[in-house]
Amino acid sequence: MTKKIKEKDRIKENNIRMWDEVKIEHFRSTLLEWYDENKRDLPWRETSDPYCIWVSEIMLQQTQVDTVIPYYNRFITTLPTIEDLATASEDTIIKLWEGLGYYSRVRNMKVAAIQIVEDHNGVFPRDIKDIISLKGIGPYTAGAVSSIAFNKAEPAVDGNVMRVLSRLFEIDLDIGKASSRTVFEEMIRVLIDKERPGDFNQALMDLGATICTPKNYHPEKSPVKEFNASFLNETWMQYPIKKSKKKVREEEYVVIAVKNEKGEYLFEKRGVKGVLAGMWTFIMIEKKGLNEEKWKDFSNDIDGLSKPEISELHNRFKEEYGVQIELTNEMKGTYTHIFSHLKWHMAIYEGVLVDELDKGKQTKWMHPDQFKETAFPVPTQKVWELINTITLF
Repeated sequence: MTKKIKEKDRIKENNIRMWDEVKIEHFRSTLLEWYDENKRDLPWRETSDPYCIWVSEIMLQQTQVDTVIPYYNRFITTLPTIEDLATASEDTIIKLWEGLGYYSRVRNMKVAAIQIVEDHNGVFPRDIKDIISLKGIGPYTAGAVSSIAFNKAEPAVDGNVMRVLSRLFEIDLDIGKASSRTVFEEMIRVLIDKERPGDFNQALMDLGATICTPKNYHPEKSPVKEFNASFLNETWMQYPIKKSKKKVREEEYVVIAVKNEKGEYLFEKRGVKGVLAGMWTFIMIEKKGLNEEKWKDFSNDIDGLSKPEISELHNRFKEEYGVQIELTNEMKGTYTHIFSHLKWHMAIYEGVLVDELDKGKQTKWMHPDQFKETAFPVPTQKVWELINTITLF
């Protein structure tokens, strides 16, 4: 009883007027009827296996459905069980994830799989508290797996769901705040269909992904338009409320593809923390770490490096990587890669090995024939495309 009072108070405190039970039941039936006729045909909807649903939900975070489908099929085919994931090598899981980005997610999945094997005898836990205790699983993923796989009335609130509810109820909460998400979760606890909670959650997701979209939204086409306060009051263009994010940090790099006489290229393994942790990249030297008096802005320059700049890079290779190189002056091209919080501007050059000195940072020579065996992040793939017409696949 205490929990229910708190839930209702949280909704009331934010001036959200919920529907009565008759209208809620009508909404459920209307939404589910639309879902039954229009739900998207997705491979993870062909099973109730919590492992498969978990994999799909992690992949779908900040990634388009069409992009995820082939990754999902390959992942499940290669690692069909929790035990397979728990015992897979890091090279295997990273290669399966190659191109999806956010590699910490698949590393967390492996840790969670080991947890399940050790703590739950390899069986995915059914209790929501046990699910959310797994590495890398938050309230949304826990709610999605619990409702879809185990038919439990747990909320699964993502951006799609918050957008739908914001417009249905004209909610003046910033959907970018974690505190707002908890309010939406409590609303779903009131609205969710207790007989078909998984389908209800997926119906809201589909509604947000196909009709109640961020842009080009046509509320008059929605199957639940009669329930939509923002449509009826002609205020839908005001919702959802989302304050602008912090400014994206920008960094500039010179990327050098160094080649030896065997046709191998020099790669550096990034550290265990930070962006692209543990991934192999061509040598990347950040502009701000160089002598600024000798360095110029390359972003708008197509004439290549000056002699002082080349000399500066040669010295860095000797000091940090233990190799002596000859850098070509011709820039192969530029590439900008955008992360969620960061933007990399890269100027790409080629170089040849002159001499190997003392071993420097964690580096490795790899021949292009080996590229298929190694998982490379997207920035590395794009750099290679600029250097050579051969792809990394």
